[in-house]
Amino acid sequence: MIEKVNSPANIQAMLQTLKQYETEAKSGLNPGNVGKSEVSQPSFLDSVKSAIGSVNDAAQAAGIRKTAYEKGEDIPLTDVVLSMQRSSVAFEATLQIRNKMLRAYEEVLRMPV
Repeated sequence: MIEKVNSPANIQAMLQTLKQYETEAKSGLNPGNVGKSEVSQPSFLDSVKSAIGSVNDAAQAAGIRKTAYEKGEDIPLTDVVLSMQRSSVAFEATLQIRNKMLRAYEEVLRMPV
């Protein structure tokens, strides 16, 4: 089954990760932690890849349902519309997260060295 990217728990987890990275960037790097990674937590890159993959899966599932409905298969129109809306909301959430990350990156670039 498709993992819901737009569920409140997933969105909150991603926002919490972003806030954690923002806090670390503002406070500066601790030399003792450079190069160390925690084994119990997935990396930020893995989280982003997973989220983007889930959004892509939702879009593909919506496309498959739409095509099946157009071919005349026994799929309720409400299911098609709901899957397309879920896909749209997931994409919009991902777009907003991308925009926030770009703004944070630009802010880090503007910081004096």
